[in-house]
Amino acid sequence: MSHGVALSVIARTVVPMTTMTRAEIGALGEQLAVDHLTSLGLRVLARNWRCRYGELDAIAADDATATAVFVEVKTRTSDRFGGVAQAVTPTKVRRLRRLAGLWLAGQHDSWAAVRIDVIGVRIGRTRTPEITHLQGVG
Repeated sequence: MSHGVALSVIARTVVPMTTMTRAEIGALGEQLAVDHLTSLGLRVLARNWRCRYGELDAIAADDATATAVFVEVKTRTSDRFGGVAQAVTPTKVRRLRRLAGLWLAGQHDSWAAVRIDVIGVRIGRTRTPEITHLQGVG
């Protein structure tokens, strides 16, 4: 995992963590997750895609394998609510699958594979955000 990109984003963030709202922390986590995906060579197709059934945080393409990657981002400032693995319940995975299916139904591209990933972003414990990337959770 490359943390160079994430550092530049944090360096530009002048607002202290204690004054950031939940929405700002979430947006920062999503940006760090997108930077992480890009550093892995994925192409981001959409961010915060919404429909009447919910939202997908990020949708990316792995062009090397023709894989559509649907990404749930979990940003945390403490371990109070558990880690990334605990954040994505079977119910949440079912919802993500449904949303992915709806997004795919509206596309003209065809994909060799589809994957659901979860990226956990832990902000505040260390100077550098900690990124955990779980691939193929559902």
